Amino acid sequence: MKILIRATNWVGDAIMALPALRAVRGRFPEAEIAILARPYVADIYREQQICSKLITYDSQAKHAGIAGSEKLAAELRTLKFDVALLLQNAFDAAWVSWRANIPERIGYARDGRSFLLTKAVPVPKTGEIPPHEKFYYLELLRRAGWIDSLPDESFISLNVSEPSRRRAAEFLVQAGTRADSLRMAIGAGASYGSAKCWPPARFAELANRLQAQTDADIILFGTGSEAAVTRAISAELRKPPIDLTEKSAIADLPALLSQCHLFIGNDSGAMHVAAAVGLAVVAVFGPTDPYGTAPVTPRCAIVQQKPYCSPCFLRHCPIDHRCMQKVTADMVEAAAKTWLTAAETLRG
Repeated sequence: MKILIRATNWVGDAIMALPALRAVRGRFPEAEIAILARPYVADIYREQQICSKLITYDSQAKHAGIAGSEKLAAELRTLKFDVALLLQNAFDAAWVSWRANIPERIGYARDGRSFLLTKAVPVPKTGEIPPHEKFYYLELLRRAGWIDSLPDESFISLNVSEPSRRRAAEFLVQAGTRADSLRMAIGAGASYGSAKCWPPARFAELANRLQAQTDADIILFGTGSEAAVTRAISAELRKPPIDLTEKSAIADLPALLSQCHLFIGNDSGAMHVAAAVGLAVVAVFGPTDPYGTAPVTPRCAIVQQKPYCSPCFLRHCPIDHRCMQKVTADMVEAAAKTWLTAAETLRG
């Protein structure tokens, strides 16, 4: 059997979908499984042994627009898949699978796409399944008859090969970290929108305090769109950080974070990657709900203040960003100290 799985589009969602992807591999160990994903999600999945083939869906270039979708469908048509499992919710995911002549198409009945699916699965209602997003993808498999029950994993892991770890360690030293230092990774951005972001001045205040106490190396991670945020943090740090903003690809993120000791950041894809490679995580939540999107790891502390309007799930705050403004450096420092003490103990 040949199975095509349309992956989710966000890095955090891609991590939370891993239990479902591993369940498909376990259910069909002999199947030829291909994952269709955006380039950055494909990079995250590359070393995970969950599929036979990764197919990149480049919606910004060769697969852009209607003509690009048709080109992708034509490419998939030649591969003659038997079934398409759509973890992504969009109409486009069903349209491309239908145009690719895949005879069985399974996905949630939403976004006006039910008529394109051969098995349109009802979307779970509130209270029907546990609230965390990992169960949303698993429930699709259960309702499709591919699994009998919902496994409840306490840790979603992301494999990082030893060669990747060694290259990351060498890269960090070349970038300015000390080989034997305590390393704190800071992810101050969030692709979803500014509402998820704790103020840069608070990150800087926190980093200055923790660095004074531990002499840790501060490593800033961010994409090009987050450069202004990391520059603002860097400008207020007493000691120069190792700023990897725009200097590393998403494909490098798992290995680079695996060489750190603590991640402090917003509810973001980087937060989920850090947790999945085994890093202790301190996550600042504001407009989103940790019951739904907290990293799946026992090594996590959530810092959150909840005004009446939280969670609102808005990309940009229309008022005074009070959910994030109410989170102080003292609160995040208290959460971080537990993990830093543990890290220092392990390092001897």
